[in-house]
Amino acid sequence: MIIRVLLLSSLALASGTSDKPENVDLSKAKRDARALELFLSDRKDHKEHCPDKQWKQPPLSAYKKTLNSHLPANCKK
Repeated sequence: MIIRVLLLSSLALASGTSDKPENVDLSKAKRDARALELFLSDRKDHKEHCPDKQWKQPPLSAYKKTLNSHLPANCKK
């Protein structure tokens, strides 16, 4: 939980146009954080649940567009 808060905070600060908190786009920061969570979760789940399946993980930008898992079919039950 602490890591998630730190991640959201750093993403929010990085996406702002100035150092003032009122100029930070939190919806974009939340979306970016969720995409990163999915990206890392897919990587971990693939290694744990279906390492024998051939899979090339899409770039983080694909997760930002869809906000969905990109694991192969029937990988994680």
